[in-house]
Amino acid sequence: MDAGPVSPEIPQLPRFLVDPRPVVLAGFAAWALATVLVWLVPTWADARPVCVMGLVVGGLGVSIYLAQRRSVRRGDKGAQVGIDTD
Repeated sequence: MDAGPVSPEIPQLPRFLVDPRPVVLAGFAAWALATVLVWLVPTWADARPVCVMGLVVGGLGVSIYLAQRRSVRRGDKGAQVGIDTD
């Protein structure tokens, strides 16, 4: 049962599996919703700093992603490989 020669080429994943935007937006929206909820429900007041920091870290991640995407669009030598620029 010889399968023949194995191709050294790795197949490309579908575009929707490698696009980070839906995951980033969903995560940021979840932190925003959680932040609103902890401000509306007084018994969850202890979670307020955690939710605010979640938003801050999410904002930092988005800014890094946008900076890398801008770098790819400009054609910078040290730009990250694989970021979609559409």
